[in-house]
Amino acid sequence: MGSIPTYNEAELVLGLKNKDEQVFGYLYDHYSPALYGVILKVINDENVASDILQEVFIKIWRGIDRYDVDKGRLFTWMLNIARNTAIDNLRSKAHKLDQKIQEIGNDVYYHTSQLTVQPSVDHLGLSKVLDKLNKEQRIIIDLAYYKGCTQEEIAKILDIPLGTVKTRMRNAIIQLRNILKNS
Repeated sequence: MGSIPTYNEAELVLGLKNKDEQVFGYLYDHYSPALYGVILKVINDENVASDILQEVFIKIWRGIDRYDVDKGRLFTWMLNIARNTAIDNLRSKAHKLDQKIQEIGNDVYYHTSQLTVQPSVDHLGLSKVLDKLNKEQRIIIDLAYYKGCTQEEIAKILDIPLGTVKTRMRNAIIQLRNILKNS
């Protein structure tokens, strides 16, 4: 039995740019659970999330030449593709705002699914980091990042002034940067 190859980030990028299917298979096997978790958090529909995951990997395969190592890590680039594709899907269906937004509650922390994606996503430490924000900040981050709401939409949903949303968002982002910088 042969050993399973492992790749560092530079090898993954080079392999993808050279259209190496073995590297792509490795990438899919090792990163799809985390990307699926992000997509599912936005979409909240397992069937649609699976379809979007496939679309995301096609975008990664075709768009690897647009990846810039100087702007960030490969995984962050892929996460942004997954999140943006999921949000684009939500918006393309022209969901009404109240259909898109569910009761937030502890939604930031819990993920109920038959698939075991939470540990794969949680290795990023997202739930621990978000747990350090106050409730108002968690709600705004959840609505903006996972639900794809604009600041104006968040103001309407929460029935608070737009300036308050902007201030809370700014404070949350500053706090998240400090948390991540110190961890």
